[in-house]
Amino acid sequence: MAADHGDRNADQAEPSGKSQNVQQGSAGEIRSDERSAGGDSHFEQTSFDTEPLSAHFEQASAAEGERSPSGNVVAGSEEEVSASSLGVKPRGESGVTAGQEKIGEVEEEEEEEEEIDPENPRGRLLMVKHAKYIKNLDKKTDGIEYVATEHLRMSGAYWGLTAMDLMGRLREMHNPGMVPWILNCQQPDGGFGGSIGHDSHLLYTLSAVQILALLDKMDAVDADRIATYIAGLQQPDGSFIGDAWGEVDTRFSYCAISCLSLLDRTHAIDLPAAVRFIASCQNFDGGFGSVPGGESHAGQIFCCVAALAIAGALSLVDRDLLGWWLCERQVPAGGLNGRPEKLPDVCYSWWVLSSLVLIDRVHWISAEKLKHFILQCQDEERGGIPDRPNDMVDVFHTFFGIAGLSLLEYPNLKPVDPAYALPVDVVDRVFRDRELKHLDLA
Repeated sequence: MAADHGDRNADQAEPSGKSQNVQQGSAGEIRSDERSAGGDSHFEQTSFDTEPLSAHFEQASAAEGERSPSGNVVAGSEEEVSASSLGVKPRGESGVTAGQEKIGEVEEEEEEEEEIDPENPRGRLLMVKHAKYIKNLDKKTDGIEYVATEHLRMSGAYWGLTAMDLMGRLREMHNPGMVPWILNCQQPDGGFGGSIGHDSHLLYTLSAVQILALLDKMDAVDADRIATYIAGLQQPDGSFIGDAWGEVDTRFSYCAISCLSLLDRTHAIDLPAAVRFIASCQNFDGGFGSVPGGESHAGQIFCCVAALAIAGALSLVDRDLLGWWLCERQVPAGGLNGRPEKLPDVCYSWWVLSSLVLIDRVHWISAEKLKHFILQCQDEERGGIPDRPNDMVDVFHTFFGIAGLSLLEYPNLKPVDPAYALPVDVVDRVFRDRELKHLDLA
């Protein structure tokens, strides 16, 4: 779960002024054909300062029996094995990391400069800085952060890649070894682990499918195999366990429904039972918890509201009551917290804001104050966004900060779907391809 910093108290949240500028647009529409829900459901705060996004991609490419683009490392060779065991990425003669050459680009990119106002360095979104920060995440493999976050590699890749796409820079992250790496994270049961050799889990299965959707590679996996894995995790009461160890949580309900919706396989589960379980987790204050009777939490609320949106069951939500609870998450500084009496955190710019968009109550908060809070959290020197101003940056908060600004219709950002947590054009493409496939089969 996301760190709510329970050992520190925040100012009492107050009802905020209404925004005059936020419009739902296409990203906020609820579609009757299971079209509006998504996002990765990790609420944990972890440092990803040195988390590489491509180190394992290259190893996966080699594991598939491919020669690295440099031509120097052959799968299974002594050089490749020793390099992998040390976490050192083999390099070709050009000095470019194996697997990182960009299609159609031979020469190195020129260093892109970004004008920063010395009087107000955090006054606007520093996209060049953030892109450079994300691209540099794969430069170190020998730090403790790399080892300690290996189990989160799949979601880390999703956060970084989606942030780059929202900024219109996904092509800069091209790596031919990425899809093979994802496929090598799939386990015999059909689910995906957080990295190669890790046990399958619903959280990482969703991240894997989201990345494949982002890269337009959905046909690289067997949708029925994944659906069978997910269906096997549904319990008699309609809930889902995250993996074989049996934890029940509404996060996993969301992961299952969102993933199956992207794969066009919601028929593989008992969807009405899943909806009933989610509805049973609704509280007197309009919010949702992780299980029936669990405390209302903004992260869980996103999962439940988005899952209900996918299932076409938003009528089960008391929009005014929930909207009031959510709008009270805005503190005087403009940021949003996850529960009463907690400090604001950039990641709730997504969990709270997307929920408000889905229930059409986003105008109940001050968009300008929230926008200002997110921008003031930026690291203007090295790039990236932390949970709060002047804290350590990580890719988790960087993504959700950018996604929150996208929901606020910040200039030059692609619109993000408030439920799938993918760019709107990506989700549109997934559903358009599905419709064309159905027409071909008709």
